[in-house]
Amino acid sequence: MVTSRVYYEKVDQADSSEVIQQRFRRLLDASGILVQVKPRDQVVMKLHFGEAGNTGFIKPEWVRVISQKIKERQAVPVMAETNTLYRGQRTNSKDHLALAARHGFTLEKAGAGIIIPEDSPDNVMDVSVEQPYIKVAKVIKLFLEADVLVSLAHFKGHLMTGFGGALKNIGMGCASREGKLAQHGGVAPFVDEGRCVGCGECAVVCPADAIALEQKRAFIDGELCIGCASCIAACPQEAIDVPWEAGGETIQEKMVEYAKAVLDARQGKTVFVNFAVKITKECDCLAKDDPRICPDIGLFASLDPVSVDKACYDQVMAASGRDVLREAHPHCDGMKQLLYAQRLGLGRMDYTLILVE
Repeated sequence: MVTSRVYYEKVDQADSSEVIQQRFRRLLDASGILVQVKPRDQVVMKLHFGEAGNTGFIKPEWVRVISQKIKERQAVPVMAETNTLYRGQRTNSKDHLALAARHGFTLEKAGAGIIIPEDSPDNVMDVSVEQPYIKVAKVIKLFLEADVLVSLAHFKGHLMTGFGGALKNIGMGCASREGKLAQHGGVAPFVDEGRCVGCGECAVVCPADAIALEQKRAFIDGELCIGCASCIAACPQEAIDVPWEAGGETIQEKMVEYAKAVLDARQGKTVFVNFAVKITKECDCLAKDDPRICPDIGLFASLDPVSVDKACYDQVMAASGRDVLREAHPHCDGMKQLLYAQRLGLGRMDYTLILVE
């Protein structure tokens, strides 16, 4: 049976940023994943610039490595991201660009320009997918029109999808705000009154003003809630959860259907790189320095988003001796997104892992 190839370069927590740059350069050369980049191509690198206070995001000096490789092929690299559904410094393009620059994502440090489109009608494209959950996807046009799309994803845990890697970077990350809302919709959290102390942190971060304090306890209005889960991450008492038994995990299927909307039109024109370094419990949207939950693993490259995510997951379990991602989010099985993506033809869960030495 023919399997997808995933190229893998080991990284240790003690490795310096310079060492990681060297290994990333070697991974790109060995994998040959940039062979599809042609002269004068616009190569859009989709990545996460990190929320204010977060340090888990892919470092700009690592991005510079692939920017240089793209330039060597006489193509033009550009970094790109979309604005967030939740409140923060990444909600609009002006503030988002300023934050990205503070984190080092500049032409000088990352070797590429940066684009964060506003969600105007001119920047959004409707893509018909006709899947069980998503019929028409709302995708930022830039990612569909690029000559080559490069997914640069930080592999880590996630409170709504179990983990985030290539599939989440494309499915959720390339969607407009309306598209993100469609994926989160129907997943309204609830408050455990026994844990809630009425601190109000959840209400502060809620982008929909769906949370009020009543008798020193938080109350979530399900009619107003957009299901973004910002309140879950913000609650210091862990008093907010999602009714998973009522269909909370459908966000994974919706996310994969959005990934399909992006990738179906890009056959042979998308590559995937996962950085399994500083693997944290939550995603880089968390405005704090989230600690590691397992040792650093390495860098992974493939033409298959399902295989590259599965390879990362497998290596995390091998290094930890247990499923730390499932332990971090026991009500959310991240394998669901991989199985669904395989079912929709986005890739394969069986792969050949090629260690670059």
